[in-house]
Amino acid sequence: MPTTTPDPATTPPAGLPLTARQAERRLRILRAATALAGRGGYEAVQMREVADGAQVALGTLYRYFPSKVHLLVAVMQEQLQQLLEQVRRHPPAGEDPALRVAETLTRAFHALQREPLLAEAMVRALSFADRSVSAEVDRVSGLTAQIILDAIGQAGPPSEQQRAAVRVIEHTWHSALVSWLSGRASIAEVRADLRTAARLLALP
Repeated sequence: MPTTTPDPATTPPAGLPLTARQAERRLRILRAATALAGRGGYEAVQMREVADGAQVALGTLYRYFPSKVHLLVAVMQEQLQQLLEQVRRHPPAGEDPALRVAETLTRAFHALQREPLLAEAMVRALSFADRSVSAEVDRVSGLTAQIILDAIGQAGPPSEQQRAAVRVIEHTWHSALVSWLSGRASIAEVRADLRTAARLLALP
């Protein structure tokens, strides 16, 4: 039985930077998935429809993203990357680092509030992620932590105390997002929870 050699022009090389063509193709895939999720949530993101929307072969899509969970976690990674860039362009004002962190993450909630179906799809994907998606989940976690550190205005490496506080704030943010999406928490309650968690930054 003949074997098929993957086309290097369509297959992202493991552990290597993408070529310009591969990066552009990956971005089209993410855009197509984002649009589908924004219109219909998690269930609306079907791999064949994503491939059609991105104008790639279904096999090519699976070489970039082995499953819908991988794909939607990557979508969340892109959304957080955009937020990080926004925070760097327009840093939060104020002298209190805790309030800057709470304001930055509340700003993210307001952005998600405009597209609740997309937010639901991304959070469900994170909830379904198993060990095979650990690298993508780690990148989401790393971006969230970097957003918090940028909001603090951290110039040098964070202390162990700050690292611990950032982890708690990150967990609070994720939990608050789940509570908000399920209708168990309002934006005001989310903001209050984030401010409470961010106060850990000021503890000795």
